Amino acid sequence: MNSPLSPAYVLHSRPYRDTSALVDLLSLHEGLQRVVWRGARGQRKGLTPQPFMPLLVATGGRGELKTVSQAEVAGAFSVLQGQGLFNGLYLNELLIRLLSPGDPQPILFAAYQQALERLAAAGPVEPILREFEWQLLDLLGYGFSLTVDAYGDPIEPAGRYVWQAEQGLIRIVGPELAAPGMTGAALLAMAARDWTLPQTLKAAKQLMRQSLAVHLGDRPLVSRQLFSQQSHPSRKETDSD
Repeated sequence: MNSPLSPAYVLHSRPYRDTSALVDLLSLHEGLQRVVWRGARGQRKGLTPQPFMPLLVATGGRGELKTVSQAEVAGAFSVLQGQGLFNGLYLNELLIRLLSPGDPQPILFAAYQQALERLAAAGPVEPILREFEWQLLDLLGYGFSLTVDAYGDPIEPAGRYVWQAEQGLIRIVGPELAAPGMTGAALLAMAARDWTLPQTLKAAKQLMRQSLAVHLGDRPLVSRQLFSQQSHPSRKETDSD
């Protein structure tokens, strides 16, 4: 029995057998899915799985690995290019690494759709990435307060804070005040989605890197390495996101 058509995006595709592909989909109603897309390669006609293209997809089959039974483009879209392309691949990789298969995330689906539209518009990239990362952590149950520290005290604009896994934000006091950390003013600006000041973006990048690393594990992000190789051929790693 085939499922009804559902809005979806291709997150990743790799060859499978002769002309098929194994495709990771982000579906509005099914969440993260790994499916077989028959005839995805070697055809001059027909729709092929491409990242960032809005689709309507139906799947069928009795086993855990479903097969795409119908797919069509769900309207006009802007092609990601340059830095926007690599940042889109970064978002895709986060979703594949962090989502549980078969767990619908309609709010996250809408956030991803909006992030792609903003990346295609070629505006400032850092706020787009930071806001999506934060929404992803929050919707998966890994979020924490940006206005209250780990002890329930309000974040003070003049204070400095560090983030610790399973605790949250902890204020730096006494002789440790010179230790690296984030200003309370930057954290409060993040909470208000105010990206006016560069130090807010810097603090947000530091905080998201730390908090995502806990859930991503030791395996490096391929999208980061690809961006590094494209931007700095002589370097192996980058700080692009």
